[in-house]
Amino acid sequence: MTVLPIRTVPDPVLRTVADPVAGGDRDLHRLVQDMFETMDDVGGVGLAAPQVGVGLRIFTFDVEDQRGHVINPVLQTGGDVVTEPGEGCLSVPGLHYNPVRFAEATVTGIDRDGKPVEFHGTGLTARCFQHEVDHLEGMLYIDRLTGEDRKDSRRRLRDPAYGRISTSTRADRAATISSSFGGFR
Repeated sequence: MTVLPIRTVPDPVLRTVADPVAGGDRDLHRLVQDMFETMDDVGGVGLAAPQVGVGLRIFTFDVEDQRGHVINPVLQTGGDVVTEPGEGCLSVPGLHYNPVRFAEATVTGIDRDGKPVEFHGTGLTARCFQHEVDHLEGMLYIDRLTGEDRKDSRRRLRDPAYGRISTSTRADRAATISSSFGGFR
């Protein structure tokens, strides 16, 4: 297994719509395992393949007693629209905001063996599913911000101090990165 480098803004892979996965093979199994190891290494609750530089529709998660992965996810949302405090992103280190999300979410898709999977969640789990599927659409959580939060996030990302935070975060993570994943690019 391998800990992979996590891409951060402004890396263009984070703004690119991910491609559907056509079929499973050993490289796909390894990618999913490497994504779990990477997510665990940095203490994340979710990780989408574009965040590790792979433009495929895959995400892993470990949140509120649910751990899994979904390939080619289809997201369904429902319930109230909520604003929960403090959403952040491994690809946008150091920033936390309160984007609007739905209170419930269900993702369906397949696992790395091609078997159907379905996961449902509320609260943090629902937010995680929505956040990770956004990544697969080339969208970051800061794109969902409005008003002063949107202005503040743009201002902070342009600030030279943010560049230092991002560089420092990447350097800290680099200490645990294994050899680079080579199966998918």
